[in-house]
Amino acid sequence: MSNPLKISEAASLALHAAGLMATTEGGPCSAEVIADTLGASRSHLVKVLQRLAKAGLVRSSRGPRGGYSLTRPPAGITAREVYETVEGPIDVKTCAMAVPTCGSASCVLGDKFCRIATEVREQLEGITMADFGVSVAESVCVGSGSRGVNRGGGKNAR
Repeated sequence: MSNPLKISEAASLALHAAGLMATTEGGPCSAEVIADTLGASRSHLVKVLQRLAKAGLVRSSRGPRGGYSLTRPPAGITAREVYETVEGPIDVKTCAMAVPTCGSASCVLGDKFCRIATEVREQLEGITMADFGVSVAESVCVGSGSRGVNRGGGKNAR
């Protein structure tokens, strides 16, 4: 089956990582633990986390108790902020084909896809990292240890 809403791997990593960090109550979570939990490439995850840090959504701390954490309370960071940090603004005025095939005024699809994009943007705006964090039964990033405890069953779980 096809998924009509395609999200890039980078955006998915950003949303999942921020959702995991939302469960830490301010304590840092290491990139290694996040990557293992998500079954993702650590190097790709670190690049995504750096983009989130540059945008001011997460902070990194070094040292034996270091890692990544959200800069604001989870309820103050929306899924739209995280998504757009990685993918750029959601364009609600451009044709879904991303080419001027028929011109916006006379498009055979009318404004249907623009309305869908607007709805997606509004839905992402209405979801916070606190909403994602609630769905995680037990945080994989416990306390403030840099390695945390991998309870997520990721590809490198022991």
